[in-house]
Amino acid sequence: MSERMSSPGEAPAEPGPRSASVALLNRERAILEFNRRVLAQAQRADVPLLERLRYVTIVSSNLDEFFEVRFADAVEAARASSAGGAWAELAGSARAAHALIDEQYAIFNTEVMPALARQGIGIINHADRTPAQRDWVRSFFEREVRPLLIPVGLDPAHPFPLVANKSLNFIVRLGGRDAFGRESQIAIVKVPRVLPRVIRLPASVCAPGQQGFVLLSSVIRAHLEALFAGRTVESFSQFRVTRDSDLDVDEDDVTNLRQALRTGLTTRHFGQAIRLEVVDSCPEALWRFLLEQFDLPEAALYRVNGPVNLVRLTELIDQADDVAGGPSLRFAPYEPAWPVGRLPRVGSVFETLRERDILLHHPFESFEPVVEFLRQAVHDPDVLAIRQTVYRTGAKSVLMDLLIEAARRGKEVMVVVELKARFDEEANINWAERLEAVGAQVVYGIVGLKTHAKLLLVTRRETGARGTPVLRRYVHLSTGNYNPKTARLYTDLGYLTADPGIAADADAVFQQIASLTRVRPPRHLLTAPFVLHRRLVRHIGQVADAARAGRPARIVAKFNALTEPALIRALIDAGRAGASIDLIVRGACMLPPGIAGETDRIRVRSVIGRFLEHSRIMYFRWGDGDEDEALYLSSADWMGRNMFRRIELAWPVRDARMRQRVIDECLVPYLHDRRDAWVLRADGSYQRVDTAGVSAQQALMARYQPRPA
Repeated sequence: MSERMSSPGEAPAEPGPRSASVALLNRERAILEFNRRVLAQAQRADVPLLERLRYVTIVSSNLDEFFEVRFADAVEAARASSAGGAWAELAGSARAAHALIDEQYAIFNTEVMPALARQGIGIINHADRTPAQRDWVRSFFEREVRPLLIPVGLDPAHPFPLVANKSLNFIVRLGGRDAFGRESQIAIVKVPRVLPRVIRLPASVCAPGQQGFVLLSSVIRAHLEALFAGRTVESFSQFRVTRDSDLDVDEDDVTNLRQALRTGLTTRHFGQAIRLEVVDSCPEALWRFLLEQFDLPEAALYRVNGPVNLVRLTELIDQADDVAGGPSLRFAPYEPAWPVGRLPRVGSVFETLRERDILLHHPFESFEPVVEFLRQAVHDPDVLAIRQTVYRTGAKSVLMDLLIEAARRGKEVMVVVELKARFDEEANINWAERLEAVGAQVVYGIVGLKTHAKLLLVTRRETGARGTPVLRRYVHLSTGNYNPKTARLYTDLGYLTADPGIAADADAVFQQIASLTRVRPPRHLLTAPFVLHRRLVRHIGQVADAARAGRPARIVAKFNALTEPALIRALIDAGRAGASIDLIVRGACMLPPGIAGETDRIRVRSVIGRFLEHSRIMYFRWGDGDEDEALYLSSADWMGRNMFRRIELAWPVRDARMRQRVIDECLVPYLHDRRDAWVLRADGSYQRVDTAGVSAQQALMARYQPRPA
């Protein structure tokens, strides 16, 4: 173990009482705290301006999912609970969400957009448009927008329309009488999703060197009266409703899960309303009317100082140009490195894997070797079978195209497609149908469990030592998804091997998922929901016992979230026993570190940088010998759903040099990061370590950047 992973100067701690005495942090607020750290990226002077705007949009996207899923679950749990504490916790989370969103819009309005304006990039409101710009916008409205808008005036024959989840809408109060002489006052304008939300003005109507943009909401707002001939618009507001978007399918009560999910996708957009967003200028009478229509309490109202959907400003980021002579507005392009020296660019991947295992560290190293591994398997006549799990691969995927090609070539192709990958259901259903159409065997995992493991198994006919044919298997395991696009944005670890033991375990996993029969327990892979949780608790206990005996006792773990109570309690007990524990948790963490006499030997940090931290790594030491340590890579976070409601994998890194590489690249730099790191305090808040100094991600980018010849 690297010396730099030690924590010098720590006094030994005596074992304390049972860990149940420590109150865990609130999960919903822990998620909001993560988004607060992401939002802080939008305030960093060392982050290019358009990337700062991107962080603002990322927070909006994250919050949409928070309300659609996590907060919706909390609301449902509170409704089912007879205790008042659940509603109090929910109210506290709602207040935290309000504060975060207010802060987000303040940063957007007072920091990010003024800074972009100084570079000649701006969103031009109707009041600030020149006559030429107004003429252009009017023409655009008449030509591109108005033909698609159908206002709905409300009366007994025209009830409040169904409003889709996260769609843009207007509510309008009208003066005068309608075409039939009645005083109907309220109308709703639903904005089609096919219309662009950000429109770039042509250079001919902008000042030299200026890039002007208008929002679709502003275009419609400026021409609302044109939609209601003969009537006056007395007041109006944009609005947007966020709905519970979890697909509720009873897997025990359906005969075809794929068909049930496809049916559910059509109704997902109209689930229970959870949040209502309006602009802060919305009159009280209108927002109260909307709350009544959606059956929401006032706490669910979010009055925002700007567009009700900041996510769509990614369209501005995509359209804006760098300013000549000015600073770069985007991160400099980064091209992941090929693992030169470990895997030749040409030649057989299979030959290389017969000689050595390959560890890939994305996005610093390219995902292309994984694609090449599958590509060679597809085109190699000696490859007989390919099996792969699919969780999030995207609507367009070279890997899925290769699997389809493999089936067309007559290879035995089995794909475990997780249809319940949230918000990727439709893409995965489409891939499943395309695979089945060419003869691939498609299964959808296990009823009640999501298949979250990342696993690819290739079986090849080869010549054995005595000239007899043998079947040899090759495996790829990963902490991240089979998605080349996100592999350039997320930090993950991939492992290619021909190890017979791991290959046999991988085959057993696929056999069990497909046949639903008992198989021999894997000898090398740890699987959830079977042994992974139990093994982690056992290792934590070994570390605790070593601490009590005065032997070296160390845990360093890196994952996306820590919310599983039994694992948290085990960590607290190990810390009390005297173990030194460092946790690198990107997102939600419910363990409160730094409580005197309780968790003061546990440190929790979060690293938020250019790339999304996504790798899962667990290191345990419970003595002095080589046999007294273990290092695992995994697809699983330390959450209840990963341990008990998903098919997950963890695998040991047994090669000493490879293990040290994981420690030196994926753990040590993050423990010493000062630029992108935040430290969790006992009250659940985070403190930035520094704004200068070492950045783990930047150091790794520099390490892997190809050197000039």
